[in-house]
Amino acid sequence: MIRTLTDLAKATGLSKSTVSRALAGNPVIAIETRRRVAELATQHGFQINQTARALRIGKAQAIGVVLPLGHETGQHPSDPFFITMVGHLADALTDRGQDLLLSRVIPADDGWLDRIVASGRTDGIIIIGQSDQGAIIDRVAARHRPLVVWGAHLPGQSYCSVGTDNLRGGALATTHLLAAGRRQLVFYGNPKVPEIGLRLEGHANASAEAGLGVRMVPVPMTPEAAYAMIAADLAQGAPIDGIVAASDTIAMMAIRALAERNQSVPGDVAVVGYDDVTLAAHTNPPLTTVRQDLKQGADRLVDLLFRRMAGEDTESVILPPELVVRGSSHDGCATLPG
Repeated sequence: MIRTLTDLAKATGLSKSTVSRALAGNPVIAIETRRRVAELATQHGFQINQTARALRIGKAQAIGVVLPLGHETGQHPSDPFFITMVGHLADALTDRGQDLLLSRVIPADDGWLDRIVASGRTDGIIIIGQSDQGAIIDRVAARHRPLVVWGAHLPGQSYCSVGTDNLRGGALATTHLLAAGRRQLVFYGNPKVPEIGLRLEGHANASAEAGLGVRMVPVPMTPEAAYAMIAADLAQGAPIDGIVAASDTIAMMAIRALAERNQSVPGDVAVVGYDDVTLAAHTNPPLTTVRQDLKQGADRLVDLLFRRMAGEDTESVILPPELVVRGSSHDGCATLPG
């Protein structure tokens, strides 16, 4: 019975180190030897302990994808944005022969990221959204090079990030509504989240250029909580003919709340979301939204991470947004570059 690497070495008449390298596919070992070792291992159901091997060679063969939820503690990985981004990351990492280790973190102290780095379970880390943890990410990134972040590019940050121009995205959504003659606008979203704060700033800039003020309601990202707050706001009776939503999820909840008040979209109120998740094209009416190219974003994150793992210095990347016009704000569809 072959249970250990030593057993397999004895059965093949080879040294343990040769058998180990053969199982790992090391090209130093002759092809015929690698084939013979692999066949014997398969016959006896032998599998090398990958965790132990990772410890020996100093490689985990996995990339950590971390969702720190400091502001939006109620969000889950099933959120449409997270599902889309994690899916693209998984594809890009699979193409490079890496596993993905997903962690959702509710930060309880300043050491949460230190513990992830010290665990040795990953070769690099991709963080999805800074939340309110920018200072901690900065501190850890200063000593741990294989770390990149999806999110807003913030003044003074030292970590490497990839993200959309959120300021421009907020302005695109607002300008679109203003061009359609909407003047009683409301912004729904929590500006304490860095990306959403920049979207609100872009909305405010475009509104100011049109001589309008800003009304903002700090709506959370989770669907039911967002719906409840939007419904409560609409019940106040403030005049609204256009909604700039900080995410597609918030926009969908706004459409639901408007429908329950018998207000038509886009007839009575035009709605614009943000992200362009898969569901956005299938709402009723289909959702106008600011598209973030999440596939390109995931590909750039993985590329930058591997370059940093190789010791290279890398610069942050800011991607352009696109306005995708659908039925929630306009009769007809179009995609307008940022």
